[in-house]
Amino acid sequence: MEKREAKRGRIVLVPIPAQGHVTPMMQLGKALYSEGFSITVVEGHFNQVSSSSQSFPGFHFVTLKESLPESELERLGGIEFMIMLNKTSEASFKDYIAQLLLQQGNDISCIIYDEYMYFSGAAAKEFNLPSVIFSTQCATNYVSHPGMQEKVVENLYPLRYKDLPISGMGPLEHVFELCREVANKRTASAVIINTVSCLESSSLSWMKQKLGIPIYPIGPLHMTASPPASIIEEDMSCIEWLNKQKPRSVIYISVGTVAQMETKEVLEMAWGLCNSNQPFLWVIRPGSILGTNGIESLPDEVHKMVSERGYIVKRAPQLEVLGHPAVGGFWSHCGWNSVLESIAEGVPMICRPFHGEQKLNAMCIERVWRIGFQMEGKVDRGEVERAVKKLIVDEEGAGMQERALVLKEKLKASVKSGGTSYNALDEIVEYLKTK
Repeated sequence: MEKREAKRGRIVLVPIPAQGHVTPMMQLGKALYSEGFSITVVEGHFNQVSSSSQSFPGFHFVTLKESLPESELERLGGIEFMIMLNKTSEASFKDYIAQLLLQQGNDISCIIYDEYMYFSGAAAKEFNLPSVIFSTQCATNYVSHPGMQEKVVENLYPLRYKDLPISGMGPLEHVFELCREVANKRTASAVIINTVSCLESSSLSWMKQKLGIPIYPIGPLHMTASPPASIIEEDMSCIEWLNKQKPRSVIYISVGTVAQMETKEVLEMAWGLCNSNQPFLWVIRPGSILGTNGIESLPDEVHKMVSERGYIVKRAPQLEVLGHPAVGGFWSHCGWNSVLESIAEGVPMICRPFHGEQKLNAMCIERVWRIGFQMEGKVDRGEVERAVKKLIVDEEGAGMQERALVLKEKLKASVKSGGTSYNALDEIVEYLKTK
């Protein structure tokens, strides 16, 4: 990783201030830094990466003056917040780029921005700077956009209308407005995407044809770049607990950094997990159970029941957990980072998507790659018990595991010298060197 060549120029990174988007952006930054580029990260007022800047030596961090506070996210909701964030950030970002050009000389090789931080493209256009979109989502997400806006899904089998990333995202008109803004403001000369050709070849072909600019699938970034330390402190004690479990016996449960569950749903999950007689490692982060202070607020009987069969932490080192030989399955919200990390370790999945692109990912897991299945409807202890046994114990789950292990080897091959992701990373580095 520490290849550091002669200084090549500066890359300005503009991530969305959410961990699922920040993590792959910082992984991309590390990969480019190792190739000799200087890295500047532009952030908002919350979920700041600079708070753990020791994990990114040599990076320069800048906070935009006009970015929205976190309280506005709660008030507006995710989609309206993104639209407003773009409106309020454009002027201050342009001011910052003007200052940077004055102070550093014309050494900005490129502005690489999350596709939903499209205000960055306006600044790049004004100062005649190259810009590249970075997508932290699956390529199939792009394929779904026509279906979302036309309310039909034609020639996109096995994508169904109910798989589209619209439910749980607020009023549809705001979703469509954001999609239009992203498309209308698109002035980038290329797209870097955190996916792998072997997983999404047809969707990537569709993107290349539709967008008409180079597409660089360089994922999984946690494999192509050395993964940065988590922004949030993790509980490593769960690894000691996993060391005491039988190979491929544990179901790992984590629903990401945003999703919330009702107390009744958590109780049904607890009963179902315990009744399955399989050991489980469960991440229950603060704020993830509505109306409670977390697992401490649940009834004593649940604590007793869970302590006999499972292990609960507030944060887990997910890469280490999924790579542990004791883990045989992953109950996931199906965020794209989690999906890639699970496939990279050959771990099959129980899918419980909450909103947005997670439903697309779950559809691919179940119907395209066939390495897991969805749990739909209300969470019921009987269904939970059956799902865990299906994945960890039954023949059907063994088939999913075999297919997951095949994909694991394909992903490993893609990031090795000569692999598709390895070559795509080389190509984007060469592309940026000419800018």
